[in-house]
Amino acid sequence: MTPLQLVSRPLLGVFFVNAGVGTLSDPEPPAGMAAPFLDKLREKVPLPGDDVTLVRVNAAVQVVAGALLTTGRIPRTAALALAASLLPTTLAGHSFWEEEDPGQRAAQRIHFGKNTAIMGGLLAVISDANHQAMAHVMRTRAKKHKAGHCPLHPRHTAPGRKPGGARISSLKPGGGHRARSK
Repeated sequence: MTPLQLVSRPLLGVFFVNAGVGTLSDPEPPAGMAAPFLDKLREKVPLPGDDVTLVRVNAAVQVVAGALLTTGRIPRTAALALAASLLPTTLAGHSFWEEEDPGQRAAQRIHFGKNTAIMGGLLAVISDANHQAMAHVMRTRAKKHKAGHCPLHPRHTAPGRKPGGARISSLKPGGGHRARSK
């Protein structure tokens, strides 16, 4: 893990742990805010009728996935779970386009923007995991190359071998194994 990841992942993860714990301790206000969105969603997707339970499940996902991201365990999966939980939270809680009051509209727009920025950070964690896997593969290949596991490289050929791995004694004019030429 890079030093930047050591700092950025816990910053994202702790945010969700705190938000989830707060919601779990008092789920009724967020459930009230989510009710209109959940009612619209139920027209298209079968969901349980208890809004408080849905809010608690979402908060539990945030606590668990936030803790996993904070500790660096399965960060890609944790970030994906957090992104999935953040989407309905953002749409239900910060629908600024439905606000009449200009002050409330501005405040909700700020929260909506904050959540979309956090979503960007989560997507960066998801995509960075793949980058780190590729970096690991490249480091492993480089180590093997330095250790002499590259049969095509002239520096790594054993005595009596030509680049390409064929023994000099096995080369026959007009047939047999041939050494690769560059």
